Amino acid sequence: MRLLPLMAATFFMVSGGPYGIEDILEAGYRNGLILLLVLPLLWSLPTALMIGELASALPEDGGFYVWVRRAMGPFWGYQEAWLSLAASIFDMAVYPTLFVLYLGQLAPAWTAGWHGTACELGLIAVCCAWNLMGAPAVGDGSVALSALLLAPFAIVVAVAAWHGAHLASHGAWAAGGVKGSLSTALLVAMWNYMGWDNASTVAREVENPQRNYPRAMLVAAFSTVLIYVIPLAAMAWAGVAPARFQTGSWAAVASAMAGGWLGVAIVAGGMIMGVGMFNALMMSYARLPMVLAEDGMLPAALARKNRHGVPWVAVLACAVGWGLALQFSFERLISLDIILYGASLILEFLALLILRVREPELERPFRAGSLAFAGLISAAPTLLLVYAAWVSRDERMGHMPALLLGALIAGVGPLLFLVSRTLRKRTSPVLVGGN
Repeated sequence: MRLLPLMAATFFMVSGGPYGIEDILEAGYRNGLILLLVLPLLWSLPTALMIGELASALPEDGGFYVWVRRAMGPFWGYQEAWLSLAASIFDMAVYPTLFVLYLGQLAPAWTAGWHGTACELGLIAVCCAWNLMGAPAVGDGSVALSALLLAPFAIVVAVAAWHGAHLASHGAWAAGGVKGSLSTALLVAMWNYMGWDNASTVAREVENPQRNYPRAMLVAAFSTVLIYVIPLAAMAWAGVAPARFQTGSWAAVASAMAGGWLGVAIVAGGMIMGVGMFNALMMSYARLPMVLAEDGMLPAALARKNRHGVPWVAVLACAVGWGLALQFSFERLISLDIILYGASLILEFLALLILRVREPELERPFRAGSLAFAGLISAAPTLLLVYAAWVSRDERMGHMPALLLGALIAGVGPLLFLVSRTLRKRTSPVLVGGN
């Protein structure tokens, strides 16, 4: 992948456009926009700097798994991979569902009953075929999909600017949010700004990774802020009350401002978002079973590659797992995503600091500042994650607190590592005569 496709793929791994930021407006426009502008300095930028350094110093498939394994040993490397793969079960089943929900607004008959499940499985199959053509095909496709997705929002912003210019006042700026909703808005904003490390798992398939990873991370981080802030600022300028925004409200607001055709375009963009995010994240997650298999921690078949260098067995295995997860009727909790992702992110920041101390001579084409600065940028996301866990302590996943469920899922990792290591010892050839 070249620089632009890497940036586009990273965009889909993290954002997928303004879809999903509507709930931030529970805190009002002013507080919501402040969050979207300040949070990247404490959350996205430190992560982008960390990834820029480690990905350029250790540009290997498996990305964050390789970094943590090298810094902290096989056990912690395995936990890093497990946390990411476990989170993917909750994460990846959502995007086909979102695709079908948006498709249902355009053609309800196509998604009724078993047709909806068939469409979800069809999307998974299409993304499998797309991924099997190689990372460059996914990256180039992400460029085209991102342009199609963002085009309707460019029109929305232009229409909102025209509407706002004819208003006598812009009182929506000062409209308050729901009492006590600032913490909820923070969790939503954190969720919409997380996932930067997913792009690191395809390092060997990136052109000049030492140069392109730092650039892609920083440019994508800045671009994502603009993609979130500009549409919301335009809505405030146009006098749209924040109370009108709930999850999925973009189409209704666009229709009210410019007509049903723009609402349809927004809905179509939501379908593109589902395809683009699932496709890019499939590319990322499928490399984890591959590198674990190469390290002898999973069956060797998962490391088999096709002529495009794609781990086709791992791609198909992940697709089957995500397809089976579609049958569960659970709602994804942002707090659970943040718990699992946050635990893996803390391990990555620890790897950054440990490698600075243990391997000071490691060639680092890009540095995230001095050791003291690296420690400072590691502290900010960690504190945010601790706060997010505390404010979401009452969230529930079914009949179980989300925090407890997250802890149980994370606790399975050490058990799987022990089982994997035991099986590896049993299947390893016996050495005779010291050979």
